Amino acid sequence: MAAPQVPDPYYPLDGNVGYDVRHYDIHDRYRFGDKRLSGVTKVRLVPSVELTTFNLDLLLRVDRVRVDGAAADFEKLNAHELAITPATPLEAGEPVDVRVRYHGFPGRIGWQGERSWLADRREVVTMNEPHMAAWWFPSNDHPSDKARFDIRITTAKGREVISNGVRKGRVVHGRTATTHWRMADPMTTYLAFFAAGDFAVERGRAHGQRYYNAVSKRLGADQRRYAFGMLRRSARVTAWLEDELGDYPFATTGGLVTSFDPGFALENQTRPTYPAWIYPSVVVHELAHQWFGNSVSVARWRDIWLNEGFATYMERRYDAAHGGPSTNRWLHRVYRENVGFPQFWELDIADPGPAHLFAGPVYDRGAMTLAALRNRIGNADFRRLLRRWVSVHEDGNATSERFEQMSETVSGEQLDAFFDAWLRSGERPPNRAAYGL
Repeated sequence: MAAPQVPDPYYPLDGNVGYDVRHYDIHDRYRFGDKRLSGVTKVRLVPSVELTTFNLDLLLRVDRVRVDGAAADFEKLNAHELAITPATPLEAGEPVDVRVRYHGFPGRIGWQGERSWLADRREVVTMNEPHMAAWWFPSNDHPSDKARFDIRITTAKGREVISNGVRKGRVVHGRTATTHWRMADPMTTYLAFFAAGDFAVERGRAHGQRYYNAVSKRLGADQRRYAFGMLRRSARVTAWLEDELGDYPFATTGGLVTSFDPGFALENQTRPTYPAWIYPSVVVHELAHQWFGNSVSVARWRDIWLNEGFATYMERRYDAAHGGPSTNRWLHRVYRENVGFPQFWELDIADPGPAHLFAGPVYDRGAMTLAALRNRIGNADFRRLLRRWVSVHEDGNATSERFEQMSETVSGEQLDAFFDAWLRSGERPPNRAAYGL
């Protein structure tokens, strides 16, 4: 694993230097009555330098910290930063286990204008980007530090618990039950999730894919039928994406439809979460993220177009492959439609700033950049480029500059002017073949 790319200029409090997390073992207990969460998380990390103190990101109250079994001093420097001083310095290159006990009421916590906890007395879903982890477990909360996860959630035994990866088991203890999920491939912290509540579940295999789908029982009967119909597309869409991009990077697919409406769907690793307004293209978008964003993750938040532009392009590519307009026709239509809208072209989508991280041009111009690149270098090289991109960077992180370099390597063409025009110039690219138009 590469060293975490922090501090990130967009979110300088996110993540911490000096170590690499290898594994999170999360044991959380959640009470629906008062929405209290308590837990113990063991963080296995490897210092890159000798550490006399180090930080984790957590918004809950900390009760105790142990490092390799020994009590450690700790202090909350602010609402977000947990500073830990082990009894003896940590040696570079030697794995250590950091065990943090904590509790609190996540729904009462706001941080930097965000209130990420989505819950009521019958359902809870931890879905948000860029910040979610700090509301329910301690972490090195930056996408450049990926790790494997075991997630165990204890709650009332009448509730279903869904999370990332493969369900390993469920153990009942009187009135409560603990459900264990395992994400065996590296995952960024914001993509970790759990949902608990009254969910109907379908699981099985289809189109060569193992799937696990869940829909909130709080939705009406017609809504539930519709939601399951959409989720059942997941295995088929995943198989189609494999034909385009190469092997699916994870062991299972599927999705979850919640009764909440946060206004967005989210590509939680292996199991995206959707509101009841789920529709076909959003399923394609979130599943495309399993390659672009989840397996190949951004090294810095400024690189977000590598996630959103690529997933949006795969929506257009899927539509074209299933009777819709070609990506070239779509590209030229959007190019014409925005001729009189300079604000669509002004944003530097390779460095949009935190206030515009999820702005429309990041998605649409990101997808247009790829459609134009396909025109410029040809379909064969473009297909080879995407497959090489996800293969070379599988389970890792990448930057926009790295994609631009690989595009030139694969195509044998000099593309600086092309990428500057589409990503950074602040103007509408010239209507010429050199720019894929």
